Amino acid sequence: MSDLTDHARRNREFWDRQSDWYHEQNADFIAEGRAWGLWQIPEDELDVLGDVAGKDVLELGCGAAEWSRALARRGARVTGLDNSEARLAHARRAVDEEGVAVTLLHASAESIPLADGSFDVVMADWGAPTFADPYLFVPEVARVMRSVGLFAFSGATALAWVGWDEPTDGWDRRLHRDYFGMHRWDDPDGAVEFNLPTGEWIRVFRANGFEIEDLIEVQPPEGATSTYRDEAATAWARRWPMEQIWKVRKR
Repeated sequence: MSDLTDHARRNREFWDRQSDWYHEQNADFIAEGRAWGLWQIPEDELDVLGDVAGKDVLELGCGAAEWSRALARRGARVTGLDNSEARLAHARRAVDEEGVAVTLLHASAESIPLADGSFDVVMADWGAPTFADPYLFVPEVARVMRSVGLFAFSGATALAWVGWDEPTDGWDRRLHRDYFGMHRWDDPDGAVEFNLPTGEWIRVFRANGFEIEDLIEVQPPEGATSTYRDEAATAWARRWPMEQIWKVRKR
């Protein structure tokens, strides 16, 4: 672990502890692959990645490799990276059972042990961008991407962060945190999460050679269910964006 940042080490330990519980809670809900985020909105509806056939794709924070396996079935050459060996154990079993060609890699997104210009697409559905420092992982993504390659990932909005009331473990109509200076949150359970104000995300992308293609602010449809959010949180997210998907392209 000596090559890891302190927060990456803490997140590795957290996910190694939480892996089996997380899998039991969410595996059936996300089993389809190719569906985004908290409410599993299908990629066929959002069209974030487009046609991946014949492309080299890297998934950051692949977990049990639901997305990686689904993209491999669509003809992509896929590498799934995760900081947790316990999460990758689930991925290896699933890849072996399904018989798909997915390369699995145990590493932090802040230090990707792969060659420059290796990928046409880098993607994450929450995963690594939630638990890695943007000032470290965005330059790494830029390094391993080819020119005009697509980087797409989902995660929490800045509004979700400022609207989160930690004592009540939920969201209401008030603002509970500062927006300016947003960067890091130390979860009492041991994880470390990251986020940025919207303007700062744009500056980080541009500083690393990316152009903004789209920012999808996800609104869960009526009737949407989730193993990640209860009904009250889902109702909140229908009024204010809780989840976003960035699409940026390397110049």
